[in-house]
Amino acid sequence: MSTEPTIFGRILDGEIPCHRIYEDEHVLAFLDVGPLSLGHVLVIPKERVAFLHELSDDSAAAVGGVLPRIARAIMAVTGCADYNVLQNNGAAANQAVFHVHFHIIPKHPDGSGLQIEWKAGELVGGEALAAAIGDAV
Repeated sequence: MSTEPTIFGRILDGEIPCHRIYEDEHVLAFLDVGPLSLGHVLVIPKERVAFLHELSDDSAAAVGGVLPRIARAIMAVTGCADYNVLQNNGAAANQAVFHVHFHIIPKHPDGSGLQIEWKAGELVGGEALAAAIGDAV
């Protein structure tokens, strides 16, 4: 991975403008310049890490604390009743910008928004897997 600043780091540094909708000492939220639908917002921590598992508890709490407030604002302004919250980690998981970020993507009656194909599998060995993950927490 490059050590060059990401586009989000450059936005945080003021090098690239954005359409800010919310900011505090830990979080910045702004309109996505390539939106999937009207009101598509990006919510980023000011902590500069690539993956969710690298994020400090304080930054995670700050982001988690504002996501519902921003979702309510998007709903109120756009009139959408449904939306997706998306967060990807790693290139294979479709992460394109290696700075933790959350998308809030409204679903509108015209069909705009996130399109998902979900190929559900079958849970095998659930008890052992749950115990192992629980022990790792």
